[in-house]
Parts: sequence; structure tokens; C-alpha cells
Amino acid sequence: MEPKDITKEYTNGDVTIVWQSAKCTHSGNCVRNNPEVFKPKEKPWITPENSETEKIIETVKKCPSGALTYYKNN
Repeated sequence: MEPKDITKEYTNGDVTIVWQSAKCTHSGNCVRNNPEVFKPKEKPWITPENSETEKIIETVKKCPSGALTYYKNN
């Protein structure tokens, strides 16, 4: 795996966000739509426990590159 081809998962218990670095075009849609969760200057940069599941899903669906996806945990 190339260093820029990383897949990470972040969960709030109800939903899991999957981020694929190789697909990310850094459009900023995630940060603009849900800054409580997506904080690119922090580590970890995705903190889904800071938002409601439905808002997370709405935000992930707006990712133009497909770098962000999600699945429900239940």
C-alpha cells in the first residue's frame, strides 16, 4: 500500500465513516457541511461522536470524490 492510499474508519457507535485518502480531492465539502466532525488540522481529523448520525450521513453523501462513505453499525 502506498503511503497516500490509506483507508481509515471512524465511528460514533451508530454509523461508521470510511475515509479513503487516495480518492480525496480536498473539496472541503465535509468541513463546510459538518465542521463539528471534520477537522483537517486535528488528529484524528474525523470525530463522529461530535454530531448526530443523520447529519453525518447527509455530509458523507455530499463528498464528490467518493473518498468518504459510511455504513450503519446495526
